[in-house]
Amino acid sequence: MTPAADALAYGSLTPHVRIKRVEAVINHMAAGVGPGADEALAEIVQDHGLKITVSAPAPKDIPAAVAAALARKPDLLIILAGDGTAGVAAGLAGPKGPLLMPLPGGTMNMLPHALYGRLGWKDALVAGLSLGVERPVSGGRVLGQGAAPDRPFYCAAILGAPALWAEAREAIRAKRPREAFRRAMRALSLAFKGRLRFQLDGGPKTKCEALTLMCPLISSAMQGERALEAAALNVHNAIEAFRLGAAALLPGVDWRNDPTVTSTPVRRATAWASGRIPAVLDGEPVQLPRRVEVAFTPVAFRALAPPVEGTAPQKAAAVRTPRAKASAATAAAKPRRRKPTPAKTKT
Repeated sequence: MTPAADALAYGSLTPHVRIKRVEAVINHMAAGVGPGADEALAEIVQDHGLKITVSAPAPKDIPAAVAAALARKPDLLIILAGDGTAGVAAGLAGPKGPLLMPLPGGTMNMLPHALYGRLGWKDALVAGLSLGVERPVSGGRVLGQGAAPDRPFYCAAILGAPALWAEAREAIRAKRPREAFRRAMRALSLAFKGRLRFQLDGGPKTKCEALTLMCPLISSAMQGERALEAAALNVHNAIEAFRLGAAALLPGVDWRNDPTVTSTPVRRATAWASGRIPAVLDGEPVQLPRRVEVAFTPVAFRALAPPVEGTAPQKAAAVRTPRAKASAATAAAKPRRRKPTPAKTKT
């Protein structure tokens, strides 16, 4: 039993949502999964009174496995893999699909950490099954061009050369200081080779070194807002670049407090550059076309996760476990005892 399980009365199923059919897709090649994960995951789900079908495909077959799992119309789809697979599942599920639990099985785990905190995947699974509520998750999407599909993101998108600082940060997390220094130097060398131009909600056209678009899920400034937080990074010299780079690399430091950063809420943004735009979408490095449009998505998918602090979850309308159903039926069959009426006395 995990520490989280002890605290959450392990085996009790959340009363806030209906769950009967569960599907899971696991990527055994992901960095944080480990051997025996499918058996351990199935055991935890079954301990909560649910039946589950687990798929563990080869990495190249994961999108097809996720689509097949969704086609079986589960109430809950569990993903134990990296950020890329979590994004694929969220995109395929959409707002009308089943509840989604993206568990931390990769390296950065941006989406799982945003939903479940810094829990390991077993504790996150127990927390979701025991305390979970339906949480609509908003996000953003880089609009596709021509036949290219949209590229959704649910935590943050970084557009421009400073996106390369993310590679240096990951090297630090992996305790590879030489590689981190090399990647930081590469990011610095590219910082002034071409500025990004952007326009927010049809406003004035502006230049910056990079444009970061943060979703309400991780933006403290956008909590409860129906918009992205756009932060423009304006670095003019090497000293400012080093300061901003250090803020991006050091944990616990909010780089948005740097004087080179300005931020504002936005629902639609356009960005363009002289060449292809380096970017990071939810921790995944990508190369985008020279001109891109980004739009806010009010509800991208529905997650099963513990409620946000300060909110009061509502119980689901129906009882959902066999044991709970039997208890409810027994209680209904028992006759109600009426409170005796005191006898009247004559005076």
